[in-house]
Amino acid sequence: MQSKTTQVKSGFGSKLGFILAAAGSAVGLGNIWRFPYLAAKYGGGMFLLVYLIFAVTFGFALMTTEIAIGRRTGKSVIQAYSDMNCHFKPLGWLAGAIPVIILPYYCVIGGWVLKYLVIFTTGSGASAAGDGSYFSNFIGHAGSPMLFFAIFILLTAVVVMLGVQKGVEKVSKLMMPVLLILIVGISIYTLTLPGAIDGLIYYVKPDFNQFSIKTVIAAVGQLFYSMSLAMGIMITYGSYMRKEDNIESSVRQIEVFDTLVAFLSGLIIVPAVFVFSGGDENALNAGPSLMFITLPNVFKEMLGGQIVGAVFFLLVVLAAMTSSISLMETVVSIVEERFHWKRIPSCLIVTGISFLIGLLSVFGYSIWSDFTIFHMQFLDFFDYISNNMMPIVALMTCVLVGFVVKTTFVEDEIEKNARFRVKGLYRVMIKFICPICMLLILFSALFLKL
Repeated sequence: MQSKTTQVKSGFGSKLGFILAAAGSAVGLGNIWRFPYLAAKYGGGMFLLVYLIFAVTFGFALMTTEIAIGRRTGKSVIQAYSDMNCHFKPLGWLAGAIPVIILPYYCVIGGWVLKYLVIFTTGSGASAAGDGSYFSNFIGHAGSPMLFFAIFILLTAVVVMLGVQKGVEKVSKLMMPVLLILIVGISIYTLTLPGAIDGLIYYVKPDFNQFSIKTVIAAVGQLFYSMSLAMGIMITYGSYMRKEDNIESSVRQIEVFDTLVAFLSGLIIVPAVFVFSGGDENALNAGPSLMFITLPNVFKEMLGGQIVGAVFFLLVVLAAMTSSISLMETVVSIVEERFHWKRIPSCLIVTGISFLIGLLSVFGYSIWSDFTIFHMQFLDFFDYISNNMMPIVALMTCVLVGFVVKTTFVEDEIEKNARFRVKGLYRVMIKFICPICMLLILFSALFLKL
């Protein structure tokens, strides 16, 4: 076993910068649209309660582990696992592959959101309403989706090329407060709509008759998206974290910010859809199409909906951008460390390769729509693969920390400048609870249809 502890990277200039950047990574499309529709699908308040319990236990344990690994090793995700134990280097490669897979198709979806921001800000939002034909026609032609995908990934690349402090940290300090102001404002406006209180009650009131094992699995699965877990991001950002900053309190603050955004996203979407669908719960179960088909119809019927829609999609673009930045930063850090290249060439190469891979997702709905992999379009296939890789990475990380290098590897790093107040809970979570949750998720992927 090796346990190198030298930090070799320049990093965040302040604790606030780290927290906002990490929270920005966590706050993404998973919070804005996936969290609300899962909450609606799995019992509203019941899902919220289960999610909150797991966020402060399961999510806290995994995020703390990854940030501590990153700060102690000071390395990118691949080398970090190798430094902990040379036999776990393949785990580093597996974890490093996840952002490589996710970044291209995530930026494709980011391009879709950017397109909707443009049509709402130009006063054409009503054209997106209807039976979904606008969205299907948009993604069914390669030209426009490819253009917006290119714009989105280039904007992401510019931020990453500027570096950790001048790019990632500075942009996070700007974007995250704006995002929070926008989401609070829209959620307050939504709650003033006639009949919105019924949707609010459905969203926040736990119905214990709705509790099931699927609710638990869905809540745990959502944590990966909501908190950027098991995809190398938190290890990368942890490697940029200052040694004098408190890991435990930082994780708590990231969790609060992330969970608040996810909750407020539900306050925007669930009551609004509830109102304009006449209380039809099935409208909330539209899944991924909720953002691009259902919500434009809601905005069309809403007083001031054109403006609200524009602000909403600006919010989603900001959230998507903060996450795509963290994904690209993780991949760039791997390339820099692996090949000893400078940041700008590394970023340009990552951007170019990601763009080419992303074209598969663009063309998968247009010129190559007849070609599928296991009956899935390219984007859905990449999403499916990454979804199943993350629980495996999390499970093996728990095994590595809990039983190979022992939890003291993480605890010692945390206690360099503060007492680890929940050390006992942390050990139980990493050794037993988290692995059981991972096995449940993997089991559900094989045998349950969520």
